[in-house]
Amino acid sequence: MSFGVKDLFDIKGKVALISGAAGGLGTVASKGLAEAGAKVMLSGRNEKTLKELAGQIKQAGGACDYCVGDPTTHEDVKNVVAATKKAFGGIDILIPIAGFNKPGPIIEQPLEEWQSIIAANLKGTYLFCKEAGKVLIEQQRGGKVILISSTRSELGMANYSGYSPAKGAINLLAKTLAAEWGPHKINVNALAPTVFRTPLTEWMWGDAKVYENFLRRIPIGRLGEPEDFLGSLIFLSSKASDFITGAILYADGGYTAC
Repeated sequence: MSFGVKDLFDIKGKVALISGAAGGLGTVASKGLAEAGAKVMLSGRNEKTLKELAGQIKQAGGACDYCVGDPTTHEDVKNVVAATKKAFGGIDILIPIAGFNKPGPIIEQPLEEWQSIIAANLKGTYLFCKEAGKVLIEQQRGGKVILISSTRSELGMANYSGYSPAKGAINLLAKTLAAEWGPHKINVNALAPTVFRTPLTEWMWGDAKVYENFLRRIPIGRLGEPEDFLGSLIFLSSKASDFITGAILYADGGYTAC
């Protein structure tokens, strides 16, 4: 009996829509999925960074396009989804990565700042699921939706009263949509990383004391590297995860196990 193991992780020709594509993890996802053979639509607010990333992917032989849009603005999200459908004929994989955090004590943090954190992490993800979901269902060919959560969705942390609740909601959104879209053969899961080594996290791994304190909580004894994130992403994007939906995959080196 042959299980076609090599085909299980094959995403060649699949169309992947990635929001927050030019960010730290977004860049890893965009370049990695393109290298694996997917056709990638890059989305984000900054046209300059999107154009540069698209150029790098094309130079490496990847298939991609980009569309500028604010992930928290409904009309912009509609435009990005429409542009993806026009450029590549549909959507097979949705990965809404856009988000940010600005820690602060709840009694001091301006309400507007808290609302912006919730909007960037939760509202943007909701809007992309809402609009891309219409395409996925209409196509009647299934699909993969990978929401980006965090270890902070499960573990509380002082001064994270915006980010942690938003990521906790992402987990429940994944489970809700898994139940809702299961009959359409659409898998919805959440990928929850701990700190990965990117330019945005240099403040942590660049400070020896902070870095050492953090590593004490990670059984594997190191930060996540780009390939750790990408490996999980490819798995959840491919046929290998066809029977997995509504799951929260913690790519955290054991951080949430302690």
